[in-house]
Amino acid sequence: MNTIEEEKEKRENDEPRPVYLVGIGGIGMSALARYFRATGCAVAGYDRTPSPLTLEMSREGIDITHEDDEREIAGIFRSPGRPLVIYTPAIPPGNRVLSFFRENGHALHKRSEVLGMIAGTKKAICVAGTHGKTTVSTMTAFLLHSSRVGCNAFLGGISSNFGTNVLVNPASPFAVIEADEYDRSFLHLHPEMAVITSTDADHLDVYGTRECMMEAFEQFACQTRGKLFARKGVTLRRREVDGYYAVDEPADYRAARPRPEGNGFRFDYAGRDVSIPGLRLAVPGRVNVENVTAAITLALHAGVSPGEIREALPRFKGVARRFDLHANGRAIYVDDYAHHPREIEATLTSAREMWPGRRLTVAFQPHLYSRTRDFYPGFAKSLSLADEVILMEIYPAREEPLPGVTSRLIADRLTVPHVMARREELPELVRARVTDGIFMTIGAGDIDRFVPLFTAMFTGN
Repeated sequence: MNTIEEEKEKRENDEPRPVYLVGIGGIGMSALARYFRATGCAVAGYDRTPSPLTLEMSREGIDITHEDDEREIAGIFRSPGRPLVIYTPAIPPGNRVLSFFRENGHALHKRSEVLGMIAGTKKAICVAGTHGKTTVSTMTAFLLHSSRVGCNAFLGGISSNFGTNVLVNPASPFAVIEADEYDRSFLHLHPEMAVITSTDADHLDVYGTRECMMEAFEQFACQTRGKLFARKGVTLRRREVDGYYAVDEPADYRAARPRPEGNGFRFDYAGRDVSIPGLRLAVPGRVNVENVTAAITLALHAGVSPGEIREALPRFKGVARRFDLHANGRAIYVDDYAHHPREIEATLTSAREMWPGRRLTVAFQPHLYSRTRDFYPGFAKSLSLADEVILMEIYPAREEPLPGVTSRLIADRLTVPHVMARREELPELVRARVTDGIFMTIGAGDIDRFVPLFTAMFTGN
């Protein structure tokens, strides 16, 4: 007969490991938290600032504290070796919660490392690129989920169809994963299939030069075991690409004749072995025609049929903060996560094409001192595609201020009317300046906290 201690040990070994996430409010960390919760684990975590995402996770049964105090850590997560402790590099080393785990014998795992462990148990379909990867990965996951193939998914944004950034389907061998280049995170992944959407210089605070960043992309490409696709114009030296995609120009996989229809587009998909004419995409922005071309290519190679794609695609509702349309009346209001000059250019160009002749006002919040320092001429050039710019202060995120680096660097090079705005001034500035035309909030910081206010302002609700 087993002793009480043996029975207790057996029960503990049979139960899923508890999981604690330091920095649980990040979009990638929250996806892991939701995944482990859905697979039966006890999940808790710390994040500095409450947000709609942490509130939603709390409602799902995930215990979250916002106090940097190790006494807030529940007993189930305190025993060395028992919990899986995951952290994000965005958490400062002196954080007391993180220090508790480090100083008490717990193994600490980066988010990217754990994601790589999970991906290793699946056929990983990975979407990499300095921009476009969130939308392409969400589109790909939607197409697989809507078919007989199915999928698991770890996304960098909230799907408007699913209301979450994670999908769990034990019956499917596939996992669609947004492969993040920041901190070389995507090098923990060894995809079954992958696409690279863009390789514009970014994260130079990590890489130093674009050449070093490209070396990481080259390594990611070489780690792809099966098919590798790329946007036309992406150049790799060490790994042959299995096909390029584009819009309205010659490519292995292309969207032909995209034409606006309602708030979306109709287009023809043409691949090497398949054509799907007259597809309907119900979200705005020509950039999304390009994104969905990549997603359709991945879905077809994963076994989704052309008929399943045709049936599912019109139901795709988009991704929160990716050309996210909130009002479409006398004034059109769009919120977007764009935080790189090329992204802003694509976003504003798409708005101009979608609603020609309308006055375009943009409120932009720069993200990171280092990114502003590295790209301020490009930000000024792309923002000057608007008719007027409201320029906010830099959102620091994980960084300390850099001498001489402020939003003024961008403002001094804008070629269109502009005004500088502190956070508390933004609502009244918008109310005074925008009564019709197009208004866009753009940035990767916390400018999205204004979305409900501006939505109500422009819809009258």
